[in-house]
Amino acid sequence: MKQQRAVVRFLAVILLAILVCDPVCNAHAQVWAKERLLKSPRHGEWVDFKSGDRTIKAFVVYPERKDKTPVVLVIHEIFGLTDWVRGVCDQLAENGVIAIAPDLLSGQTFEDVDGARKAISALSKEQVKADLDATADYALKIPACNGALAVCGFCWGGGVTFAYANENPKLKAAYSFYGTAPDEASKVANISCPVFGFYAENDARVNETIPKAEELMKARGKKYEPVIYKGATHGFMREGESPNAGDANKKARDDAWTRWKTLLKQL
Repeated sequence: MKQQRAVVRFLAVILLAILVCDPVCNAHAQVWAKERLLKSPRHGEWVDFKSGDRTIKAFVVYPERKDKTPVVLVIHEIFGLTDWVRGVCDQLAENGVIAIAPDLLSGQTFEDVDGARKAISALSKEQVKADLDATADYALKIPACNGALAVCGFCWGGGVTFAYANENPKLKAAYSFYGTAPDEASKVANISCPVFGFYAENDARVNETIPKAEELMKARGKKYEPVIYKGATHGFMREGESPNAGDANKKARDDAWTRWKTLLKQL
């Protein structure tokens, strides 16, 4: 009996370790993110709008303000539109802006996180741009919007954010969180807004793309301000919010939010 209890305790510890340490698992096991949403006093809602022949679903959260405000388009991670991403929308609204996150997998279903990853990876650049354009058009028509539009994105969405800054001249700012940066002059030629980068120190795959982007942006007189957060790992904005976050990711998230709040006030 003692041996059986020991085995059960051992398996429980292993399961807990997996849930705590595996960022992919944590990306979808976000009970803490959903609880935060449920406690929010702000108005959040699902909306539908057209992107060509397709219907896009998006999550919108409004700030508690009496005046019109900017709107920030939120591009989700490679895991799709999770509760954590919706929570980011709520936190943006908490800081005084309207936030709208389109589900770029609208109309698709998948069984697990790997299915979501595969579905995201299969999206064409043309469809992604069309869906983001449709979201931007919808957002700018929101009666409470003051006409200022910005974009942010995380992981896969961070790379898309930098790319979209080159495709939408209406943007006032772009906030790219640990996404790959452009590597060709044509990919920055049309950028008309400042791009602010938020990167993890322990993320060589992404960080190796920063110097070339700096070179390209500087050569064309465009503003690009990358900041690398010490000790952080890829996905620190999500991982740093988890109840089991490590010190480096928690500090990186807190520092990034402090910077971001200042930038949002400049819209």
